[in-house]
Amino acid sequence: MDKKMDKNELFRVLNDWNAWSQDLPIGIKREQYLAKARNLLDQGSVIVITGARRSGKSYLMRQIADELVCRGIRKNQILIANFEDPRFVALSVSLLEQIFEVFMERMRPEGRLFVFLDEIQEVAQWEKWVRMRHELDSATLTVTGSNARLLSAELGTLLTGRHIDMVVLPLSFREFLAFKGVSHDGTLAQKDYGPLLYEYSEYGAFPKVAMEREKQKLLLTYFDDILTKDLIRRYRIRKPEHLKSLAKFYLSNSGSLITFARTGRSIGLSADTVEKFSGYFESAYLLFFLKRFSYKVREQEKSPRKVYAIDSGIANSVGFRFSGNRGRIAETIVFIELKRRLSNRIGAELYYWKDPYHREVDFLVKDGPDVTELIQVCWNINDEQTKKRERSSLTKALAEFKLTRGLIITEEQEGEEVHDGLTIQYIPLQRWLLADPYTTA
Repeated sequence: MDKKMDKNELFRVLNDWNAWSQDLPIGIKREQYLAKARNLLDQGSVIVITGARRSGKSYLMRQIADELVCRGIRKNQILIANFEDPRFVALSVSLLEQIFEVFMERMRPEGRLFVFLDEIQEVAQWEKWVRMRHELDSATLTVTGSNARLLSAELGTLLTGRHIDMVVLPLSFREFLAFKGVSHDGTLAQKDYGPLLYEYSEYGAFPKVAMEREKQKLLLTYFDDILTKDLIRRYRIRKPEHLKSLAKFYLSNSGSLITFARTGRSIGLSADTVEKFSGYFESAYLLFFLKRFSYKVREQEKSPRKVYAIDSGIANSVGFRFSGNRGRIAETIVFIELKRRLSNRIGAELYYWKDPYHREVDFLVKDGPDVTELIQVCWNINDEQTKKRERSSLTKALAEFKLTRGLIITEEQEGEEVHDGLTIQYIPLQRWLLADPYTTA
């Protein structure tokens, strides 16, 4: 039987995490996520917020709670618990129930309850308690976690159709400017964004990193935390040096085509081990693997994939030689921004495109059954041969999918060209990043 915590000690821990007797910092509001959360709170489902460690999930949770108070919900109707607090002991379903009991006993709430459970994956069999409380309609439940596979597998089994996922990514460039106190409504000339875009590219977009001076040190700490807490400990990795070596290899090659077999040969691991570890990286939101577009699933699975880091800053800090390749950095930034924008479009999927003649387009957007957008990233397009190669690949793909317009994201070139009746638009990265976040082009 699990040992229960002393009720007074438990209440002291909970009091530190809640606004019952104090004002808690909520940080800078991230409106895109808050808007989505507002809609989800009224739907009666369990809200599951996932994302990389330190991407802002805990602050978002506080912001949602703060908005509830602004809407008239009393503070004693809201319960927040963070399960990475070392003062919690014997993380189990029994602890969850005890927390709820102490909350009810000490706060005596009336009306609808709102329960926020932060880093819930630390609690063994937490999903059973969440399901029980959800089915009893005890509260509106929101859980956060840093492991996509763990949360989706557990809730998918017990709460099929009764939970809604929301993935939190590092800051968009719009959010980054807001965190820096910079307006992008025309009060600052576009050319003056250059230094800020460089900082965004070099050090990435984790919220605290954007605000701190010791950026490199913080990024290395984040990397170690993800490896240790989300991967090595959780999956009981016997040879953590192999996992770390593979992570560094991938972060050094963000934006590159990879195969598990070839990668394994490069660093002395079997293809099976590389594939297994790659799945772990993706579940912890450290890396993503982009598939080649094909209408044949088998061809998709057999083709090389492109690997992308969750954040250009963490890639620059941990990887080798990455910071010297501005094009790869730009491509990584565009990939994450596309992930963010497409999360608002039901049924939208992202791929890369490559034909048998090795002509390649970086990003292909598929909406339902149709390919709707093709996007190329070319940082320096001043060289005519480079420009011709990128344009040729894009126009070939446009013709294949019967599209009339394609996009090339560049360092600074802007304008349009028409070739064989197909329009190629050139747009600088910073302008594309500041465009309407609910569109991709």
